[in-house]
Amino acid sequence: MIHSSAIRIGSRGSQLALWQAEHVAALLRGQGHTIEIEIIRTTGDRLQEVTFAQVGSKGMFTLEIEEALAAGRIDLAVHSLKDLPTELPAGFALGATPPRADPRDVLVSCEFPSLEELPAGARVGTSSLRRRAQLKHLRPDLEFIEFRGNVDTRLRKLGEGHAAAIILAAAGLDRLERTEWIRERLEPECMCPAAGQGALGIEIRLGDARVKEVVAFLDDPATHFAVTAERIALAALGGGCQVPIGVHCRPSGGEYDILGVVADPPGTRLIRSFASGNNAEALGRSLAADLLRQGASELFQGIGPN
Repeated sequence: MIHSSAIRIGSRGSQLALWQAEHVAALLRGQGHTIEIEIIRTTGDRLQEVTFAQVGSKGMFTLEIEEALAAGRIDLAVHSLKDLPTELPAGFALGATPPRADPRDVLVSCEFPSLEELPAGARVGTSSLRRRAQLKHLRPDLEFIEFRGNVDTRLRKLGEGHAAAIILAAAGLDRLERTEWIRERLEPECMCPAAGQGALGIEIRLGDARVKEVVAFLDDPATHFAVTAERIALAALGGGCQVPIGVHCRPSGGEYDILGVVADPPGTRLIRSFASGNNAEALGRSLAADLLRQGASELFQGIGPN
């Protein structure tokens, strides 16, 4: 047991971010620590009505939190791992990746039971270029509209009829117990998730031995392997939030399988790759190399820098 002063956790103020911070806080309290949570408003929270493509997404949900971490106002930050850039800024480290929740995307609708049964021309809401490109490839007959805001806001807009369906991450709805309109959990082979989707990332100061030791028990080896492979593949592809790349790794029969999907923004071209192995770094690099051999970098043309 490490006896220490209070551990201060930094979190965004959204309902989901606070659930995640409280979840980690409860686990730390179970180890005998005193925990405080500080809510930090980020650029992404302030610009709810602006599209990701307009503002660029690098650090939009993490910058202010990292500033507080660097200044010593907080001791660690709890993020949705998919919001963290594959290469953390100097001075920070990923301290732990707790067990992952459901990494899949879900179709959420008040009236339609599946993606297949959405009528031609139906409006589908998503703020993700990755989701939009893969969906356009599957259903070019649908209309896609920008849909931002926290989970409650998006569900309210759906209920008001702004769209026939929306696509969200399963993990967020499961954590908030807002699953009543989930109609279909989309398998990675149909809709490949973002790297790190469903996982939390505990960010700490690089070299902070005390906090590193405090959070070490939170790290789940299977999750750690999978998200490491996914993030290495994403980094090797040169991708971030605004590039339509899906990467998903999971345990399978004593080793790990990894799937990668890259699409062009209109969804007219889509390439896939698959690999298996027991070395996370090699697996991620192998997947990215094969996707690049197939022409992945050509599909990114015209997409602004992240």
